[in-house]
This record gives sequence, C-alpha cells and structure tokens, in this order.
Amino acid sequence: MGQQILSFLTTGSILGLSAGFAPGPLLTLVVAETLQHGMKAGVRVALAPILTDLPIIILTLFFLAKLSRFHHVLGAISILGACFILYLGIKNIKTTGVNPEQDPSPLRSLQKGIFVNALSPYPYLFWFTVGGPTTMKAMEVSLIAAIYFIGSFYVLLVGAKIVLAVLVGQSRSFLQGNIYISIMRLLGVVLIVLACILLRDGLHLLNIL
Repeated sequence: MGQQILSFLTTGSILGLSAGFAPGPLLTLVVAETLQHGMKAGVRVALAPILTDLPIIILTLFFLAKLSRFHHVLGAISILGACFILYLGIKNIKTTGVNPEQDPSPLRSLQKGIFVNALSPYPYLFWFTVGGPTTMKAMEVSLIAAIYFIGSFYVLLVGAKIVLAVLVGQSRSFLQGNIYISIMRLLGVVLIVLACILLRDGLHLLNIL
C-alpha cells in the first residue's frame, strides 16, 4: 500500500507542478499583478485555486461515484483525460515563454484570481477527466492516498505560481528565459508519459486491453 500511496503522491506532484508553471489565464494574471502591484499581489492571485476548486472537486466526485459501476463510461472519460493531458504536454513542449499584457482592471488581486480561475475551462476539464478519476482510484486504496494526491497537486500548483511571482518580481525576463522554457518542455515530456498511462487505463476499462 505504501508504494501505491507514493505513486498517487508523485502523480499529484507532477500534475500540480505542470499546471502551476503552465502558461494560461491564471499564470498571466499572476505575472501581470506582480508587475503592476508587486510580489504580494501576484501571490494573492496564486492562491485563487484553493478557494474556487473545492465545489468542482465535490461535484465531480459525486458524479463519478454514480458512474462507478459503468466501466465503459469511466474508460471513455479516462481516454478523454489522456487526450487532455497529451494536449497540455504538447503545449508545454512548444512553449516559447510568457509575455502577459497589462490588466488595468480595478478589481483586487485575489478577486481577479477567483474570477479568472472560476471562468477558465481548465479546472473543470482537469477534474472531470483526470483529477476526479484519479482521486476515485486513490480512494480505492485508502483515504490517505486520495488526500496525498489532492494535497500534493494543490501544494505544487499554488507553490509553483508563488515561486513564479517571486521570480518575476526579481526579474521580469524570467518567463521568457531558457530556464523556464526548459522546465516547461521537461514537464511536457512527463505529461505525455502520464497521458499514455491514462490511455492504457482507459483501454483496460473498455476491455480493449
């Protein structure tokens, strides 16, 4: 059981780290707020997923629990998740950096982050196709495994964005530099490997493998 828990911890960490560093609406807002209002503003935006994602997680797990006996449906969802993770992996590999536009909105930083994250399709897609099914699998092992998966995902997701806010506050060129691009491309390769694992699991649930 220890190895299985470690596996979910590792998976959550990889997915969280990739999501934290990946270019997107929330990261753009983190950078823009840091450039405009300082490092603390960027950190406040980075905390938004903790406040917005809980209802998404609860609804997703409730929905998937109702489908737990329908292996073909879960298999199809797993394959969709594999396609989504594959898309993110390819997007990471192709990244050339981040160049955010200035956002003159008068909303406060945390309010902006909540608004942007709640309206972004990525949290919904992730939890329905990847996060939710993985959490259900972890719960079959133990509640601790599920907690480790979700906890490691959000620690790395939020932590990565906080680190980026600090780095951008010190050097505005970091997100267009070779270090950031190399990290993203490495994470892209790892995501593609995870996509293959999800695809295998989906095909297994569909009795194709």
